[in-house]
Amino acid sequence: MLETIWFVLWGILWAVYFMLDGFDLGLGTLMPALAKNESDKQVVYGAIGPFWDGNEVWLLTAGGVTFAAFPGTYAVMFSALYSALMLILFALIVRGVALEFRNNADSVAWKKVWDVCMVFGSVLPAILFGVAFANIFQGIPIDAEGIYRGTLLTLLNAYGLLGGVFFLALFLEHGAIWLAVKSDGDLQKRAGSAARTIWPVLLVGAVVFLVVTWFRTGLYDNYLKNPVLFVIPAVAVASLLTTRVFIAKAAWWRAWFASSLVIVSATLFGVVGLFPVLLPSSLDSAYSMTIHNSASSPLTLKIMLGVALTFIPVVILYQGWVYNLFKGKATGKGTAFGDLY
Repeated sequence: MLETIWFVLWGILWAVYFMLDGFDLGLGTLMPALAKNESDKQVVYGAIGPFWDGNEVWLLTAGGVTFAAFPGTYAVMFSALYSALMLILFALIVRGVALEFRNNADSVAWKKVWDVCMVFGSVLPAILFGVAFANIFQGIPIDAEGIYRGTLLTLLNAYGLLGGVFFLALFLEHGAIWLAVKSDGDLQKRAGSAARTIWPVLLVGAVVFLVVTWFRTGLYDNYLKNPVLFVIPAVAVASLLTTRVFIAKAAWWRAWFASSLVIVSATLFGVVGLFPVLLPSSLDSAYSMTIHNSASSPLTLKIMLGVALTFIPVVILYQGWVYNLFKGKATGKGTAFGDLY
C-alpha cells in the first residue's frame, strides 16, 4: 500500500513540475520569435523571473521522492540516463544564470550572450525530458544487475525523439499562452498568434504519439484491464480542445489552466500506464525496476510520507502566494529583479 501511495505521489510531482516549469521552458524557447526589441525581452524575462526558481523546487522534489522512496530505481535511472540528465542539469543551470545575470550586463554583446543561454537552457531540457520519459515508457536496456547496456545515442531512437518533439510542442503552447496572460499590446497579439499556430501542430503530435505508443510500449495494458482509466487520456483530449476554444476567445487565463490540465493528464497517462513498473527493461521484463523491488523499507516510507505531507502543502501555499503577488502583467520596465521581488 505504501509503495502505491508513493508511486502516485511520484507521478503527481512530475506532472506538477512539467505544468509549472513547462511555461518557462516554452517561453524561453519562443523568445527569439516573439520578442522584437529590448522592451519585449524585458517583458519575457519579467514573465519568467518571479516564478522559475519556485517551479524548479518541484523538480528537486520529484528527484528527492525517487531517491527516498525508490532508491533502487533512482540508482539505475541516474546511471542509465546519466548523460541525458547531466545535459538537462547543465542547461537548467545556464538558464538560471542567464535569468539572474542578464539585467546586470552593461553591454549589448553580453545581453545577447545571456539571451542565447536562455534559449539553449530552455529548448534542450524541453526536448530531453520528452526523450527520457519516452524511453522510460518503451523500456530501457538494463540487465539483471541494473546496468545500462547502451549509450546516449541509444536513447535518441525514433520513439524517444518523437517524445522530445511532443514535449517541446506542449511547452511551446503553454509558454505562448503564459506570455499572452502576462503581456499586452503587440507582444500579446504575437503570443496569441503563436498559440494559435502551435496548437494544430501539438494536436497532430499528440495523436501521432498516442498511436505510436500503442505499438511501441505496454502503456495501454493497464487501461485495457481497467477501462475506467481511459478517463485520463479523455481528459487530456478534452482539455486540449478546450484550450483552443479559450484561445479563440482570448480568455488567456482559462486557456492557461486548460493547457496545464493537458500537461498534467498527459503525464499521468504515462505514469498510470507504467504502474507498478517505474523503469521497464527492454531486455527482459524480469529486470524491470518496480515499486516492489526498488522501494525503501516500510519504516522509511512511513517517515518520509509524514515529511512529504507536512512540507508539500507549505510549498504549495508559498507558490500560491508568489503567483498571487505577481498575478499582474509583466511590464517593460526591466527585469531589474530588485523591482520584481
